[in-house]
Parts: sequence; structure tokens; C-alpha cells
Amino acid sequence: MQTNLADFIKHTRDGDEAEAILRACVHCGFCTATCPTYQLLGDELDGPRGRIYLIKQVLEGAPVTAKTQTHLDRCLTCRNCETTCPSGVRYGRLLDIGRKVVEARVERPLAERLQRLMLKEALPRRWIFTSALRAGQLLRPLLSKPMQDKIPRFQLAGRRPARRHARKMLVLEGCAQPAMSPNINAATARVLDALGVQLIAAPKAGCCGALRHHLNDQAAALDDMRRNIDAWWPHVGTDSAHAVEAIVMTASGCGVTVKDYGHLLAHDPAYADKAQRIAALTRDLSEVMPQFEEELARRIGGNIGGAAAGKIGGGLAAVAYHPPCTLQHGQQIRGKVESLLRAVGVDVALCADSHLCCGSAGTYSILQPALSLQLRNDKLAKLEACGAQAIVSANIGCISHLQSGTETPVMHWIELIDRALKDGVPKNAARKTVSPSPA
Repeated sequence: MQTNLADFIKHTRDGDEAEAILRACVHCGFCTATCPTYQLLGDELDGPRGRIYLIKQVLEGAPVTAKTQTHLDRCLTCRNCETTCPSGVRYGRLLDIGRKVVEARVERPLAERLQRLMLKEALPRRWIFTSALRAGQLLRPLLSKPMQDKIPRFQLAGRRPARRHARKMLVLEGCAQPAMSPNINAATARVLDALGVQLIAAPKAGCCGALRHHLNDQAAALDDMRRNIDAWWPHVGTDSAHAVEAIVMTASGCGVTVKDYGHLLAHDPAYADKAQRIAALTRDLSEVMPQFEEELARRIGGNIGGAAAGKIGGGLAAVAYHPPCTLQHGQQIRGKVESLLRAVGVDVALCADSHLCCGSAGTYSILQPALSLQLRNDKLAKLEACGAQAIVSANIGCISHLQSGTETPVMHWIELIDRALKDGVPKNAARKTVSPSPA
């Protein structure tokens, strides 16, 4: 694609990156076939190719309108188009650049500005979000059905192990997940503890930065990233005796962002090298667990890569797995969760069109409720057609969004492993600790 960028962005960091991305696009349109919003709306401007044209016009100096902003807002940033694209167009980065320029030029209505301000200031602050969520849970019976759907039921976290191990990994507690589903990280800690790995958290680490970044407050998002790097750095420095093996992400939405720290902070001389180090150490939980697959299968009683080994995890032997977009398209990780679950005896199925987004997409379900609900309901219909007893996923946003529309239990896949490990090993059985090569 030929480009002629306007002076305001030509030869800038964003401009050079955007120009390279635009020039890689060959107009083939393969991306439209896998775009959820294009499938729903049938408008070329609500598909990746159309949005690329809009961003190109904006960067070349064309007038920017509220209509342009609307079409960009409707994008889920699921990055399915990146998986489909034969030319390797980094659409997600181009969208970030385009949205930032449009946000600076088009003033939103007051109600939208207030809504976005509330989301970007409240959600990343764990103490505010937790307090608001607890209040909502207390008042849940008095709220309307749409409001009830937005508020997950109160959950207790299981115990956190207290044992110390030579092998250590960091975990990002996150901002929303500890309040919405506190058992996810607790279950992760218990499973890794049983396998001889101590999971630790840095108290000063918080939101990964994704929430503010996707709400176009990129400066504040970078501050979130710097804070996390500062919190983690004492654990990942050059002292190998105290360094952790990995920074584990139990929410794939956080993982895809933290893995991009090196790129997002490449312009910051004080943090560029550290950000690269943090990004290199970051692993989604599904990348960490395969090294323990054989040991888990032995303890739980599964058959590696084979058939189900009976009911596990409190009676759940068949599940449908929803791979989050941030895992399968953002991080390009596929097949690892299914392989691990099958190894421990779970009959796991992927639904039809498993590559499509469920409609959660961070704050998208709040900002674009009509489109989000259409995508959720379609996804649930296909998941439930699998006839599974439960639905598992790998991202808190997907889990809470799907659970809001079904009575079928929806959980993180590590909670299933945790339950299976507890139920699959006799209380008096010896528990061997393995020490395979670090992740």
C-alpha cells in the first residue's frame, strides 16, 4: 500500500511504524472473513481492511470525524485478522496509533468522556475496583438483570501454600482478577507448590497497563508498566541465586501486554533494557505447565495424550475450552491447554468457530454492549453445543463475560487441574517433587 504521511506524524516513531505496517498490506481482504464485527455488521469500515484505510487517511491528513472514531471504537482488538493475514500486517499496533491520533482530534460527548474516565481510573486500582464490586455484589438482588449480569457472584479464594522451594516464579496478581475470581491465582500457587515451585507476588505490582492503553491513555499505561518493572526488578536481576525462572501470567490479556513491554518502552532510555528483560521472562501459564505434564498425569491418573481416565476434579470429565483471543491471536499460543487437560484425563473439546472472539475484550463489553452480547450469545450457543459439563478459559474477562450468560460453570483451566490434583491423589500417597529444566 502506497503512503504519503502528513507532516504531523512523518518521521516520528509512530509514523515510521505505521508506514511500515501500511506498506505491508496488499488489500487482499482475507482478514474480513475472520473479523467478528464485520460478520455482524457487514460494513467494510467495520472490518480490518476498512479500518486500515480509515487510519491511512487520518495519518495522511484527511479530516477526522466522529464516524471514523465509531468504526475504530467498534474493533475488539481480537487480532484474529493478524492470524489470518498472509502478509504479516501488525494490525493491532496500527490500530493503537490510529486511535491515539483520532482521540486527540475528536472530542467525545460528555457522557462518553465520563464513562471512560471512570473505567481508566477505577478498574486499574485494585482497592477501588474491589470495594465497588463488593458493594455491587451486596446489592445484586436489587439490580436490573443487565446489571446483575455484569456483576459476578462472590467467590472465596482457596488457601495459598506457605512452603518455600528452591524454584521460584513471579505471578502478576492483576487488578480486576483478584476481586472477580480470587481462586485463580490461589489455584495456580497450589498446583505449582505441589510440583516444587514457589509462586510469589511483588506487592507493588498492579495493573499491567492494558486497560488504560486500550482506552487511549497511553501515557498513564506506560507509567503502569514502569511501576511493574520496578516492582519485579529485584526478583529478576543479575543475582542468579535469587532470580525467578519466569513471570507467570494467569490472565492472557495481561500476558499479551507484558510481553510487549520491550516494544512499548523501547523509546525510554531508563526502562528500555529492563522492559526487554521483563518481556523475555514473561510466560503464559499454559507455557509453564507443559514441563509438568507427565508428572501431573501420573498423580491424577490420566493417560498422556490419550483417553479420559474417568471423572476428575469433583466429577468434571468433559469440558469445552474457549481459547481467548489474547492467547491464540495475541500471543500465538494454541494447543497447549488442550494437550495438558487431555494428558490428565479430561475430555476437552473446542467449539465451532473457536477462533472467534466471545465479545469480552477488556472494557468492550461495557462500551459496546449490544455487539458484545451478540458475540457472547453466539459463542455460548456453540460452546454448549459441545455437551460439556463445564467451560474453561484462560482469561478473567472471557470467564466472567461467558458466565454472565449461562448456568454452566465457567472457570479457569488451572482451577480444573487444581481440583483434579486434589481429588486424584490419595491423601496418604507420597508426593514426589520433580525438577525439570526451568521454563
